[in-house]
Amino acid sequence: MRSAWLGRVQRGVRGLNPGYFALVMATGIISVGLQLGGFVILSGLMSIICAVAFGVLVLLTVWRLLSYRAELRRDLTDPDVAFGFFTVVAGTNVLGVRLALAGAHRTTAILLVVSGILWFVLGYVIPWVALLGNPHRPLLDRANGSWFVWVVASQSVAIASATLEPVYRGLRPGLAVVAVLSWSVGVFLYGLVGLLVVARLLIHRLRPIDLTPPYWVAMGAASITVLAGARIVEMADAPMVQATRGLVAGLAVVFWALATWLIPALLAAGWWRHVTHRIPFTYDATWWSVIFPLGMYAVAGIYLGQADRLPLVGDIGGTELWVAFAAWVAVLGTMIIHLVRTVFRSRPEAAEAGHDDR
Repeated sequence: MRSAWLGRVQRGVRGLNPGYFALVMATGIISVGLQLGGFVILSGLMSIICAVAFGVLVLLTVWRLLSYRAELRRDLTDPDVAFGFFTVVAGTNVLGVRLALAGAHRTTAILLVVSGILWFVLGYVIPWVALLGNPHRPLLDRANGSWFVWVVASQSVAIASATLEPVYRGLRPGLAVVAVLSWSVGVFLYGLVGLLVVARLLIHRLRPIDLTPPYWVAMGAASITVLAGARIVEMADAPMVQATRGLVAGLAVVFWALATWLIPALLAAGWWRHVTHRIPFTYDATWWSVIFPLGMYAVAGIYLGQADRLPLVGDIGGTELWVAFAAWVAVLGTMIIHLVRTVFRSRPEAAEAGHDDR
């Protein structure tokens, strides 16, 4: 019995989705939104879940790195899943920002350093290994919504830097440079990835099965660009901020409009996939790629409404936060049921058959 359970855990670790840190991203950003809305107890509970999920996923990722390097290399070279590794960067920074709201600025700073190094390294390694070094050419038919996580990672670095700027006054010029630099890179990457994904949708045949949940990250990437821009606008005067504040503020509004416009399109795509073509809802890690954009859109609207004095935008964000929370509860419950069925419940017949219950 115990060996069968251990075998299921090992199979889960071996096939761990690199994008599973989207669970941390989704939980953390909704916790931030609840804290901003004054729901302190609920926000605190979600922050605990966020921290626990982060710790567990770090341990599982290290386990996979040490024991299943071949599977890890396979994911790094697969354009369909490789960009999911950027969720590690974004999840680390989302947790850091939530901890900063609780006053743990030193921990936030440590997490920013770690995530900044990962962002820099992965930002060159993944495009080179998964795209430029891939023998399958051209790669346009592999472009998908998960590539937008690259944008999310860049903007998460900007948000964490802007969050720490009021605390570490002696580092303000440096933090301003990091914030504006990573935000600008994120804007450029959004245009690049958006062009590739749209080209893929226009040139290659689109099947209902292709419209997977990570396409929602396109909206999440636009939303986090809004939030990062709003945080930069709020930063104290520094040469880099002074030179870009007006541009950043204007583009933040543009990206909020883009994120808003994308929501009906994504809902329609989901209807086409699941209702028109009856593809069933089945749990996998990519569903957290829907929850994070919903939460990020809400928090971005709240911040943009404050930074640019747009109360309507703030009200929309505050209302949509509860939509994100309800969706988070639904996906969390589905995930727990999935884990109980595939990992914790004894299924010797499946284990003997060698089925992968990931």
